[in-house]
Amino acid sequence: MIGRISGRLDWRGPDHVLIDVRGVGYIVHVSERTLAGMPSVGEAVSLFTDLLVREDLLQLFGFPTMLEKEWHKLLMTVQGVGAKASMAILGTLGAEGVGRAITLGDARSVQAAPGVGPKLAQRVILELKAKAPGVMAHGAGLSAKAEADDVVIEATVPPVPRKPVKVDEGAARRAAASADALSALTNLGYGQGDAAQAVATVSGNEPDADTAMLIRAALKVLAPK
Repeated sequence: MIGRISGRLDWRGPDHVLIDVRGVGYIVHVSERTLAGMPSVGEAVSLFTDLLVREDLLQLFGFPTMLEKEWHKLLMTVQGVGAKASMAILGTLGAEGVGRAITLGDARSVQAAPGVGPKLAQRVILELKAKAPGVMAHGAGLSAKAEADDVVIEATVPPVPRKPVKVDEGAARRAAASADALSALTNLGYGQGDAAQAVATVSGNEPDADTAMLIRAALKVLAPK
C-alpha cells in the first residue's frame, strides 16, 4: 500500500497530477480543491494517498491531510459512492465541511457536489451520521498537511519515572470527551470561545455524554437559529 508520495510536481491535469519520485512518475488523482492548493510545476509536493485496486486498474488518489483521506475511505463505504463521487464531495465541501454536513444531516450540502443526486446525498447522511463524530474527534491529529521534507525525530532522553497518582476515572473520562469535542469543533472552524461554551453547556446538561454525543449536541447549540 502506498500511503504517501513526496517528490517534484511535474505536471498538472484537470483532475490529476504527475509527481516525480526519484525518477519514477506517479499519476495521482486529486479533487479540485486539492489541485487549487498545490504548488507550481517544478516545486516539491507531498500528498497522503489511497490506492484503488481493481482487476484491470490501479489508481492513486491524493489528499493534503490524513483527515481528508479518512473521509474519502469512509465515503467509499456508502453504497453508490465511488471514488469519483467521493472526490467530488470532498472537492466541494472539504474535509471539515463534509464532517459538518453529515453530523447536522445537511443532505443539500452533500448534493451540491457534481454528480451527486438527492438520493445518494441522503444515503451518505444516513449511513455515515453515526460514524462522523468519531472521525471529527480525531481531527486535530489528522489535520496536519503532508510536507515534502517531513522527518521523524526520536527522543534521546529517557522519560523520568513518576509515582502513580490516583485519578478520578469518571472526571478524567469527561474531561477527555470534552477536550476531543472542543478539538473537533475548532477544526470545523468554530471560534475557541464559542466552541468551549457550547461544549460546557452540553456537558453540564448531559454529564455522561461521550465525545460523539457532545459533538452532535454542541453543533446544534452552535447552529444558526
